[in-house]
Amino acid sequence: MESSTPQSHKQHTKKNIRFALITISTSRFNKYGSKKNPQEADDLSGKMMFALVQEYGHSVVSYSLISDDSVIIRDLICRLIDEDVDVIVTSGGTGLSPDDVTIEAISPLFQKEIEGFGEYFRYLSMEEIGSSVILTRACAGVVKNKVIFCLPGSPNAVKLAFSKVILPEAGHILKHLRATF
Repeated sequence: MESSTPQSHKQHTKKNIRFALITISTSRFNKYGSKKNPQEADDLSGKMMFALVQEYGHSVVSYSLISDDSVIIRDLICRLIDEDVDVIVTSGGTGLSPDDVTIEAISPLFQKEIEGFGEYFRYLSMEEIGSSVILTRACAGVVKNKVIFCLPGSPNAVKLAFSKVILPEAGHILKHLRATF
C-alpha cells in the first residue's frame, strides 16, 4: 500500500529542529525585564512553547522577552535570521489593539507568506473561542530558509498552534525550503 503524499513528504525530515522563542509583552517586559528564561519571567506561554518543543525532541536555542515595539521586534528577528536557528516563533502582539505591532514588524520581512497557517489556526481556534477568532492575525512566513510563526499570546493559543500545526509540520516545511532540485 502506498503512503499518502503528505506522509511521504514528511519522511526523512529534520529531526532536531532548532527553535528561537520570543514572548512579546510590554507589561511582562516592564515587570521582569529582558529575561532569558520563561520561568524567571513568569511567562506561561513561553513555558508552554519551551516544554512542547522539548517534548517533541527539538531544541530551544534562544528565548527572549521583549516589549511591543516594532523596532525592537524587527531587530531581534533580523538577528535571529542570521543565527543557527530553523524556526522562530513569537507569542503576543497579533491582536487589534494599538500596541499589537508584531505583524506590522515581521510580515514585511517575509519572502514568502504561509497563508495556510493563519487560516488553519483560526479554523482550529473556532472550537475554543468561537467568532472571536476573527480578532487574531496569527500568521507565518519564510525568510532566508527560516520559518517564522507569529502567535497570539495566550497559553491556549500557543498549545493549539504548537501541538496541531507547528510541531507536526515544521520538519516538513524545512524539507521543502531546503530542497535542492
